[in-house]
Amino acid sequence: MEILSTIAALCFLMFVAYRGFSVILFAPLAALFAVAWVSPHHILPFFSGIYMEKLVGFLKPYFPVFLLGAIFGKLIEVSGFAKAITAKVVGILGRNNAMLAVVFVCALLTYGGVSLFVAAFAVYPFAAELFKAADIPRRLIPGTIALGSFTFTMDALPGSPQIQNIIPTTFFHTNTWAAPKLGLVGALFVLAAGMAYLSYQRRKAAQAGEGYGAESEANSQAISSTPFGVDGALPSPWLALLPLVLVGILNRVFTGILPSLYPQSFDFAKLGVSQTAALDPSKLVAIWAVEGALLIGILTVVCSAYRTVAPRFATSANIAVAGAMLAAVNTASEYGFGGIIAALPGFRIISEFMSHAFTNPLISLAVTTTGLAGITGSASGGMSIALATLGQTYLTRATELGIPPEVLHRVASMASGGMDTLPHNGAVITLLAVTGLSHKQSYIDIFAMTLIKTAAVFLVIGFFYLTHLY
Repeated sequence: MEILSTIAALCFLMFVAYRGFSVILFAPLAALFAVAWVSPHHILPFFSGIYMEKLVGFLKPYFPVFLLGAIFGKLIEVSGFAKAITAKVVGILGRNNAMLAVVFVCALLTYGGVSLFVAAFAVYPFAAELFKAADIPRRLIPGTIALGSFTFTMDALPGSPQIQNIIPTTFFHTNTWAAPKLGLVGALFVLAAGMAYLSYQRRKAAQAGEGYGAESEANSQAISSTPFGVDGALPSPWLALLPLVLVGILNRVFTGILPSLYPQSFDFAKLGVSQTAALDPSKLVAIWAVEGALLIGILTVVCSAYRTVAPRFATSANIAVAGAMLAAVNTASEYGFGGIIAALPGFRIISEFMSHAFTNPLISLAVTTTGLAGITGSASGGMSIALATLGQTYLTRATELGIPPEVLHRVASMASGGMDTLPHNGAVITLLAVTGLSHKQSYIDIFAMTLIKTAAVFLVIGFFYLTHLY
């Protein structure tokens, strides 16, 4: 009965998310439904003592990252920098390489700190222009954007400022540059396999005589109405790249500097603030590094494109803040949902089975993390649940076997980006809405990327055991 209630709650959350209902509304309802099934009079204590505590606990360290990332991405868009970078990439690669150009632009933006959601909005108009000029089916655009935004730059490439690469730092005391060799191997595999798949689909469509296809009126207007710059001219692509490059470089610099600036414990009591508990900076330096890099990136965009950004800053910032709050609270709601589910007897049985089904801690970590990411429809939410409930167990087992925590970090991060992009995933739903396509038309290509990036996790684990490089 306990297991059935847990599975029923998970299935219900997947169903309502797939149907487009808000996770913020239905995550607590699904969790409390599972509690009611086991013990109805525990509903209120579980809601206040577990769900809300977990929700707030997730927002406390990670909300600034969501906020700064959203503002940075929005300013990259309104300044015209995204369009300038796209134009330069297309000029270098040529319109015949439209798919590779779109993937490359998405990778530049997301690895430079632009939110995955923002990247989809920023790139789609230009992707549509390129695909139409090359007569590539429009239905392949979501899969192409997904490859560039939702895969290797999100969780495989070392130093990625995306939240999926930051969360493991607080559990394993690592930094965002953990296991760079494994990350590069995984990233190259995903890129090569993803491009091979997309190229095959393009050739297959060409042989069948399938062209770009019809464009909806709303999407046609979105593609044509992309004015940037005060006088309509694009900014220099090298100037546009500067903020992205700065975020990457400063993230690395701050990661090295911050640990030396703070002791192992920051005691507020020595400053006369006795009501605040001592802080462990080692769990936060990776987050601080990303936040500092994004903040300087924002200031760089504002200073270098002041005439374009200033008149639109208030509106753009408001949109970014709203988007950041929605994304952060969505993920925090799933984290709160996971906290309640993890406290129920049924989940303990399931988690023990998942963690002991494979004796190898890396395999077990990968399966558990990607499974929970798929169930919740969120890479960050699923990974947070997995690491909060089993992270210390995996760390202990890995230490006994001589596996460095950096390897655990990279495996957990990449596994979170494995099965997370199932049909109910928020980024998938947003991407399809932006492109004006349906699950029936384009989800098969997104799912192909899901399978490729899931396979990459186990490839990386095998590479580690064969070479002991990380």
